[in-house]
Amino acid sequence: MRKVKRLLVLVFVLVNIYALLCGVIYFFQENLIFHPSVFPQDYVYQFDHEFEEIFLTSPDNAKLNGVHFKAKDSKGAILYFHGNAGDLERWGDITTFFVEKGYDVIVMDYRGYGKSTGKRSQQVLYDDALLWYAYAENQYSTKQLSLYGRSLGTSFATYVASKKSAKNLILESPFYSVAHEAETRFSILPIKRLLKYKFPTNEFVNDVNMPISIFHGTKDEVVNYTHGKQLFEYITTTDKFFITVPNGGHNNLIKYQEYTANIDAALERE
Repeated sequence: MRKVKRLLVLVFVLVNIYALLCGVIYFFQENLIFHPSVFPQDYVYQFDHEFEEIFLTSPDNAKLNGVHFKAKDSKGAILYFHGNAGDLERWGDITTFFVEKGYDVIVMDYRGYGKSTGKRSQQVLYDDALLWYAYAENQYSTKQLSLYGRSLGTSFATYVASKKSAKNLILESPFYSVAHEAETRFSILPIKRLLKYKFPTNEFVNDVNMPISIFHGTKDEVVNYTHGKQLFEYITTTDKFFITVPNGGHNNLIKYQEYTANIDAALERE
């Protein structure tokens, strides 16, 4: 009888732990996915390169903030979708790497990041990405425009590339889908039922009609290298390129020769 009681207590504890984990994933998934920094609306950006601050208004009246860097003797433009942490001040500094290569760069903060406002959902974030594309398309020929995504931003860049025209698509440290990422970490949970943010990059990538270049580090501690490789192998077009960065992590590919030696070619593909 005691053994039965102990077994029942154990089952009760395990069921409650399971329910608690499901609740954490469902109710706190935004906290797990998005890590924004927030600025007051009167915050003044300072960068070492010429730039214009941009505000776009979405159909639901969200205010979307971005910066547009202008290079001297511009070779073209990059519409850059950043990762899940930080703000425009950080990402503006990061993207000046491309300005120094002679490219104009448009980089934006997602809703709830920096000065950008509005309620988030998966679809409105994709729709916002198309708004930024429309802004870029008004400034540049699509033959001059590269779409660049990093980490979380790879899903937005791929979505835009699946709907619109551009010179090329470059993905740095991409995932197959956020649902797939979550399933590999929480395999015992019904992830697909719990997630409101699945970010299914794999569902868009085969509608892309431009060269696709993927950079991924073998020591990526956030998005496993094998997941970027899986996305690459899923792509049906032959106009695709995978650049492995040995020992590269999630946030430091720029420090490795394999990245710096290949990024120019990726930007020039058309």
